[in-house]
Amino acid sequence: MSEPTYRNPAPTVDLIIELVDRPHRPIVLIERKYDPLGWAIPGGFVDYGESVEDAARREALEETCLTVTLVEQFYVYSDPQRDARKHTMSVVFIATAMGDPQAADDAQNLAIFNPWELPKNLCFDHDRILADYLRYRYYGQRPRP
Repeated sequence: MSEPTYRNPAPTVDLIIELVDRPHRPIVLIERKYDPLGWAIPGGFVDYGESVEDAARREALEETCLTVTLVEQFYVYSDPQRDARKHTMSVVFIATAMGDPQAADDAQNLAIFNPWELPKNLCFDHDRILADYLRYRYYGQRPRP
């Protein structure tokens, strides 16, 4: 008798990177090089044998050339429709960094945004994540399941 085959969501990480050496602590977003196109929070898939914290630091360095400090685990987003490519669940971190980020890896571009100037064409569910983050940043209200 063969073992059953299970399909599980793919674990991912996303980082809201605040640049603490600039006024208003702006955040870093990348413009994706591959589908889906648009602006996104830096992040990616967790490698086998890697912790989510190590994955977050690695993805930040790969996509933005920034060494980040993870401040806190913000929330887990797991809506099966959040990524049209496959079912993913993302552990989202709030992180801080200093310096000048550079687009790298699968980021074709990178920009620094003040919280009140975020772009409209965000990928995945990053509009929801950033709305939740802003509510938390300014009013202390965490997302609810």
